[in-house]
Amino acid sequence: MIAYSTFPTIHLGPLTFYTFGLCVAVGVLLGAYVTSKRNARFGISTEATQSMVMWLVVAGLVGARLAWVATNWSQIHSPIDVIAVWKGGMQFSGGFIAALAIAPWATRRLKAGDTPRMALLDSAAVGLAVGQWLGRLGCISVGEHLGGPTTFFLGWKYLGGTTREPGYIVGQTYHNTAVYEFLWLIPVIGLLLWLDRCSNRAHLAHGTLIGAFIVMYTAARFGTDFLRIHDKTLAGLTGAQYMCLALFPVGVWVLIRIRRNRVGKAAVIVPEG
Repeated sequence: MIAYSTFPTIHLGPLTFYTFGLCVAVGVLLGAYVTSKRNARFGISTEATQSMVMWLVVAGLVGARLAWVATNWSQIHSPIDVIAVWKGGMQFSGGFIAALAIAPWATRRLKAGDTPRMALLDSAAVGLAVGQWLGRLGCISVGEHLGGPTTFFLGWKYLGGTTREPGYIVGQTYHNTAVYEFLWLIPVIGLLLWLDRCSNRAHLAHGTLIGAFIVMYTAARFGTDFLRIHDKTLAGLTGAQYMCLALFPVGVWVLIRIRRNRVGKAAVIVPEG
């Protein structure tokens, strides 16, 4: 079992840090760094990439918080509770939808020259995966996205501390989907980095990384969401699972399309002389 007490705050001398907000902030910064480093291959400045990323992040954070508030209204007791993101309470599906809505405008601000749009989306996929991975540490720290009792060897043995949902007993082991996602994102990120490293040698088509990320993330997230017992559901599925159902075929379509385009280009025979 994975045993720990929740740690919503960290005290360093006179300073108090809210771990959820800290993890989200570090995740955003590292994700932006990873994206900008990859975009630099195409001659895109770090400043241009970071400007675009920050617009997407702001939209994503606002969307994620509003989606959580809308589905957890019973936990809102004052106007401050609406914006108290440092205590946890973000819904990835809302953030992803908000970021998608603003993406056409944000990417137009990025002077990419002749760089294919899919190449930029590949960079964003790696940065998003890294940022999401670190952000899940924040969920782990505040005891969020929990499930029911389990004997699973990767279950969370609750040793005390506050949780986002009530009713958890010290010493009991529970499903913790934030822990599970943190763990399964490691091989997802590893595969993306491996594909990126092989892209020059194997001449992988632009769009491979974003397509692979969508397929892997939605498949894994759809499965682990069944373990959540506090999320609002409709016909037995969470909002994130409906998002997964919509996005999984998009990821498959991207991978099929770029493969067909590559095969089609390879089949073109240029006549001699």
